[in-house]
Amino acid sequence: MNRFTAILALALLVGACGGATGDLGSVATPPPTEQPSLEAPSGEPTPGTTETPGQSPGSTPSPTQSGTTTVRAYFVLGSFQDNAGLVPVLREIPKTKAVGAAAMAALLEGPNDDELGASPAMYTAIPDGTHFLGLTINDGVATVNLSKEFQAGGGSAQVIQRIAQVVYALTQFPTVTGVSFQVDGVAKPMFGGDGTTLDRPVAREDYTNQLPAIFVDRPAWGGVLGNPARLVGVANVFEATFRVEILNGAGRTLATSQVMATCGTGCWGDFDVTIRYAVGKAGWGTLRVFEPSAKDGSPTNTTEYPVWLTP
Repeated sequence: MNRFTAILALALLVGACGGATGDLGSVATPPPTEQPSLEAPSGEPTPGTTETPGQSPGSTPSPTQSGTTTVRAYFVLGSFQDNAGLVPVLREIPKTKAVGAAAMAALLEGPNDDELGASPAMYTAIPDGTHFLGLTINDGVATVNLSKEFQAGGGSAQVIQRIAQVVYALTQFPTVTGVSFQVDGVAKPMFGGDGTTLDRPVAREDYTNQLPAIFVDRPAWGGVLGNPARLVGVANVFEATFRVEILNGAGRTLATSQVMATCGTGCWGDFDVTIRYAVGKAGWGTLRVFEPSAKDGSPTNTTEYPVWLTP
């Protein structure tokens, strides 16, 4: 377990006693930045629930600490069906106006032990040793400054994956619509050894090829699933139609529903739906999304991950 994850886990553990410190001291603050204030992303939990990012499925979430903010980091979730792609995870940080810097710090820490050990496993395409050097916001464009390690190593696929991770992490904030990159303070119109072009600010729609066919942005992997459950994301599936299943910890189906995105069969469409489910008490379960095969209805393009179910 890395230092960032260990400190967060400790903070969550002692939270019920009213403090955010322990033997290891206070939760680490984000590095200095010139970034102006950003509007934090809206929370996922419904009233009366709590959100405990990074907590192991099988344990019981602790109350979220006062004076903290939850941000998303985006990593790559593997797939047994060649449907790998970005997925959001949650990180709780000390409350700060520099939420963009905090999101970058969380992203560069990489997946925690639970995420690395998931099935399928999660990973990051950002090279070890990459340092966050600064962030500025101007007219909706976030200019992120990273150390030279960020463009080192990997083929074109990995370079595009790491760029997409940063773009999705920074555009989680409503006031950021595009991202420009600097390496050691210098703009890079040609990025990486493969010549990836970054001669303009890039946005989420430039990297939909880094998403699974059904990309659920809310709830996050390991996050709280409200009741009714609200699912928000984008999909590119046949006739814009896919299915959602909510399962309890024993694998029993609690709810299933057909969902239609705003576009499909070769184009990406948005979806924002709510689904009711019945569960006797809070606990870990599974959110599963998949596209029924046009041939026989069998599940294809399946993505699933743990969520905290709420009565």
